[in-house]
Amino acid sequence: MRFGIGAAVLLWAAVSNSGTLHAQSPADWPMFGHDPGSTRFSPLDQINTQTVSTLTRAWTYHMKRDSPAATSAGAIGHGGGRRSSQATPIVIDGTMYLPTPYGTVVALDPETGTELWTFKMDKSNPAGRGVSYWPGDAQAPASIVFGTRDARLIALNAKTGKLMETFGNHGIVDLKVGVDNGFHDARYDMTSPPEIYKDLIITGSQVQETPSRGTSGDVRAWDVHTGKLVWQFHSVPHPGETGNDTWPADGWQNRSGTNVWGMISVDLKRGLVFLPFGSPSFDFYGKDRKGKNLFGNSLVALDAQTGKLAWYFQTVHHDITDFDLESAPVLMDVRHKGKDIPAVAVIGKAGLMYILDRRNGKPIYGVEERPVPASDVPGEVSWPTQPFPLKPVPLGRNSFNASEIATVTPEHQKFCETMYAKEGGRNRGPFTPFGMEMTIMFPGTIGVTNWQGMSLNPKLGYLFVNTTDLADIGKVQALPAGSDPQYERASPWGTYAHFWDNDKFWPCQQPPWGQLWAINVNTGEVAWKIPFGVVPELEAKGVHGTGTPNYGGSIATAGGLVFIAATNDQHFRAFEAGTGKVLWDTKLETGSYNVPMTFQGKSGKQYVALVATGGSYYDATSGDSLIAFALPTGSSAAH
Repeated sequence: MRFGIGAAVLLWAAVSNSGTLHAQSPADWPMFGHDPGSTRFSPLDQINTQTVSTLTRAWTYHMKRDSPAATSAGAIGHGGGRRSSQATPIVIDGTMYLPTPYGTVVALDPETGTELWTFKMDKSNPAGRGVSYWPGDAQAPASIVFGTRDARLIALNAKTGKLMETFGNHGIVDLKVGVDNGFHDARYDMTSPPEIYKDLIITGSQVQETPSRGTSGDVRAWDVHTGKLVWQFHSVPHPGETGNDTWPADGWQNRSGTNVWGMISVDLKRGLVFLPFGSPSFDFYGKDRKGKNLFGNSLVALDAQTGKLAWYFQTVHHDITDFDLESAPVLMDVRHKGKDIPAVAVIGKAGLMYILDRRNGKPIYGVEERPVPASDVPGEVSWPTQPFPLKPVPLGRNSFNASEIATVTPEHQKFCETMYAKEGGRNRGPFTPFGMEMTIMFPGTIGVTNWQGMSLNPKLGYLFVNTTDLADIGKVQALPAGSDPQYERASPWGTYAHFWDNDKFWPCQQPPWGQLWAINVNTGEVAWKIPFGVVPELEAKGVHGTGTPNYGGSIATAGGLVFIAATNDQHFRAFEAGTGKVLWDTKLETGSYNVPMTFQGKSGKQYVALVATGGSYYDATSGDSLIAFALPTGSSAAH
């Protein structure tokens, strides 16, 4: 067996001692981010820079019920009515768990894709990005915990897939209770897996973006045995709480938005939970919320046991650009000025990465408040400055002028020039908000990055980030008197219009349109960056290095690899972590817009798995596959 178990255990122990990991087998992938610190780093190295070129498909599982349950390598399921998935499977002690977009949670044999059990929901769907695992204790068996699209928190017996009768109301907790503010029909659901800390289930939520009043985005913790509420953190501070003075006298009340709809991380050693908050509602107009609006767009650290505030760092003041934080904060150690600093890195839609001391939230490489363009919308009082990290550099385009229109083909150039000339489009630099005139906003509201976030190689000290450069185009227009909000975003091409050719998914500015970055966290510098993805039509014309829009994330391994799909060319690739060189590349039947994972089976073989369903912002293909890859049977490295 090529897998260097001794070296892996030593590395595992080193990472564990930083307080970022649960006691778990190095063979497993036990949670969305692999570990509580969300490093998405596996100590497995059987698949490595020398062996990855021979990686082949081992099995395919089809999530749609009228497809074969598990099929041989290369087979593709068929059937209509497919739905996209952003899920990452987890593997614990020889079982894989996965939510599907067809109203089920399934348990599989991870080496064959054979179903072990299926839990079919009576309505709605499970949270689309994954499920969480609690290992059980003397009082209760291990359980699978997940939220749903209809505001329920559900716990299943991990062995049987049956509801945990002692949890909540026969296995179910109603998440709307205590946060609906009397708006019983307002949106409230979960799209991401909860975080498990000891015997607590910590949940975020997805709430409405408009109007401004509705369900709150409070973060809560629940007893894993009973489902009873243990603590609740007010994401919009109430009177007497830290941050309430950043809102008008009644602006905090019943405020929606300001929620954690993405991923949560935990520092086990210090007992801190890290929460990336999105923007307050309404996203693009804030007359009724003058001020900085804590804890909107903030990384917040709480005492995980009590929910008490430890510290916060706000990345956007009074957000009117929808530049959420949403991806998992990544915990790591940074070697800076001769000292090891326990750190946390966070990045949001704006594409600015902040590397902070996780004990107190202070920037390690400095942050500078810089003037930004003011809003011209009547009644709006935009914040005059925004915080820019001194290191790293911005990881995406944040400005535009007419000379930068794409020239990849004459036809595309003409299309973009016509679109620009038809309505015009101003951009006054970073954080240009939508105004009364047509505006090109860089980045758009999909973001330079999104929920998929980052992965870490702790040996190299490299954070890996895939980015998209895509603008939105639009303006803010008045609504009839008495409307809430008084202004809304609009454009001739629809409410959420992008500055691109909507048929080809080609952005209208010069490429690269997608990039993959490695950031050295010990210096704050760019270690390497490359165009990410290819456009076959442009490659055939001799136009190279364009990259593509992408939506999904990476993982890193002790084998010196970075695995990622995400691009709308529908490829799955392995890169050399130290250089960015492509070492393996396979074409999938559809795009894969999620985060892959890796695990070691009980046979000793390492697998890499991902869901491929197509259907993201940048891809019209559809499928229902969960695919596992491994080294060929008989390979000396696979035994």
